[in-house]
Amino acid sequence: MGKAQDEEKLNLQAEQEPQEANEEAPAEEPQHPGWLTLSEVYGFSDPFFDNFLYLLGYDYSSNVYVIKGDYLTVIDPGNDYTGLMDLFRRGHRPEDIKKIVLTHGHRDHSMGAVELLRAYPHFAEGGGFELILHPESPAELKEVMKKFGCQVTEVKGGEILELSGLPWEVIYTPGHTIDGLSYYHAPSKTVITGDTSLPHAMAKPDENAGGRLDHYLYGIKALLKKDIVNLLPGHGIPVAELGKFVVEQTYESLLLKIIGIETQIPWIEGAEKLVEKGLLEEAIFCVDKDLARDPENLRALQFKAFCLTDMGRCEESLPYLDRILEQQADNFHALLAKGHALLGMGKYDDCLPYFDRVLKQHPNVREAYIFKGMALFLSGRVDEAMDIPAFSMEFSGRFKEQLEKRSQTTK
Repeated sequence: MGKAQDEEKLNLQAEQEPQEANEEAPAEEPQHPGWLTLSEVYGFSDPFFDNFLYLLGYDYSSNVYVIKGDYLTVIDPGNDYTGLMDLFRRGHRPEDIKKIVLTHGHRDHSMGAVELLRAYPHFAEGGGFELILHPESPAELKEVMKKFGCQVTEVKGGEILELSGLPWEVIYTPGHTIDGLSYYHAPSKTVITGDTSLPHAMAKPDENAGGRLDHYLYGIKALLKKDIVNLLPGHGIPVAELGKFVVEQTYESLLLKIIGIETQIPWIEGAEKLVEKGLLEEAIFCVDKDLARDPENLRALQFKAFCLTDMGRCEESLPYLDRILEQQADNFHALLAKGHALLGMGKYDDCLPYFDRVLKQHPNVREAYIFKGMALFLSGRVDEAMDIPAFSMEFSGRFKEQLEKRSQTTK
């Protein structure tokens, strides 16, 4: 499915979402849809989604999700207990809830857990439920829950939780807050993201709750590594089939904020700014945007090849370097980068001609001499390597430095 089709399909889903109020408020608010199964939301029947309940967030409350099984698991109980009261009217009881899982500790996601125990004292007297959250979640919340007699379980990411009989992987996704967690169900390729990734929006880092842009980047990259098809956000309509696309949209928005702009610029310029910050992987993501539009963009090809080589992904860089050299056979930078990539792959004899071609054009490039010396040295041609003054000086300097370090360690 192409990106344009992804956007069109996501926009069709968005038409179901509640929009921001215009200056003239409607006479009556639309009726809240109440509890729905995800099968009803998605418009198709599936055993997994048939047992997954969803309550659209209202007022200042987040979405609430409930997994049915031998017991009920609630993910983010919202801001109060009224939504859960509606759930109990459907035949469930407070005692059916054995676990409440939080994506983070913001009140609109977590206070429903406290209000539930206050509204049903007999439930609290029976031990309540197990509350699962991050160690950095609000200490006050954990203390209150313990006073009610609930078990508080802290997870950091990487654990596999059993929720209503199903395995869910915990993914640490900070950024919006320091305690952000997402939950991934591999068999259905479904992820619950809280506020980390939202359709058509990006949550701001809450500095008061430890939110930071660099942490946000870490969290989103963790999600991008998963095979995500369905995404259950903390606000808005659950997304079927286009979950990965939503995470990528969040990633793009995050990169723009890190670059320091709020509007679109040529992606290659954004890549340059990211390289200045040492974010090579993110720079490659930006360059790929330009290459999607123009696969023969020489500047983008060169930029991606150099980033891959610098990251040690030498074999991946070779096809891009070859495409550059097809257009510009004497491109000094591409020749040096290809020699460097082959050197990194251990192809010492293959890389030497590229360094020689560079030195024939530019005899004063010290880097080419050093790389050539390294290739000769590593291939066993030690005398030839030491005959190169630049390499000999570099080798002696590093050898001396290692001896001094070893001496200090011995002392």
